[in-house]
Amino acid sequence: QQEFMNIKYQNKLRLAEYIKNHNGIEVDPRSIFDVQVKRLHEYKRQLLNILHIMHLYNLLKKNPNMDFYPRTFIFGAKASAGYRRAKAIIKLINSVGDVINDDPAIKGRIKVVFIENYRVSNAELIFAAADVSEQISTASKEASGTGNMKFMLNGAPTLGTMDGANVEIVEEVGEDNAFIFGLSSEEVIAYEHNNQYNPRDIYNMDPDVRAVLTQLIDGTYSRQDPELFRELYNSLLEKDGQTPADQYFILKDFRSYEEAQKKVEKAYRDEKRWAKMAMTQVAKVGKFSSDRTIQEYVDDIWHLDKVVL
Repeated sequence: QQEFMNIKYQNKLRLAEYIKNHNGIEVDPRSIFDVQVKRLHEYKRQLLNILHIMHLYNLLKKNPNMDFYPRTFIFGAKASAGYRRAKAIIKLINSVGDVINDDPAIKGRIKVVFIENYRVSNAELIFAAADVSEQISTASKEASGTGNMKFMLNGAPTLGTMDGANVEIVEEVGEDNAFIFGLSSEEVIAYEHNNQYNPRDIYNMDPDVRAVLTQLIDGTYSRQDPELFRELYNSLLEKDGQTPADQYFILKDFRSYEEAQKKVEKAYRDEKRWAKMAMTQVAKVGKFSSDRTIQEYVDDIWHLDKVVL
């Protein structure tokens, strides 16, 4: 276990050096490296992640002495050229990082890093250093995904919804070695079918949710232009033509996501338990080998016979 975790720590040192050189941000390699790197799309819910970070920051500001394990939240993503809302989410992530990273009051306990130009060369550094794999797409929306498998191969437990390949990962590692939250696919589909979900109810009843949404439009993270993130705010609370408010159930899953993050922190504090969880990921990743996949194609689809050359 110790050797395995030492390798992980060396990989975190290497990524911390990359972040310092490319982003100018000092991150603590002993903090939890919580990573979400993937295409930027609303259903992949990078917005849920950053809203939760804003919530954690609010908690720390209110209670600077609270027991809080340091976190480094790492994002990497590219948005389609014409996808305005996705670009607004990237802007929000960077704007939140600018505020939080420069606030001496929280003593560096939260850092937010957006790694520019996410690509294979820096992905090699990111996956190897990750402690937590964020796979938080709205249930029923993710076709499969392969990033979660790369994290698994590098010993990062999954924090995610029961969707896409997460389902198979949990089957392999067991529910005790993953952090699952949120609506099920069936629940999401039922809400969509019945039009029974009103995010405004959550906004009205939950002061913490209301606080982070208000910060989208009060200049907290956009002093020069308080209206900069108005479209994101509206997308969570207002219907837009045929598109329902909070189409991807971000507010609905917010508290469940928060609870899962608390479980991550509790598990990480137990070094032996965390090491076992991390090693279990690597031990169980064999199912996701391309060899196994190709063999199933040979047997079940192509029906090929083995030829000895």
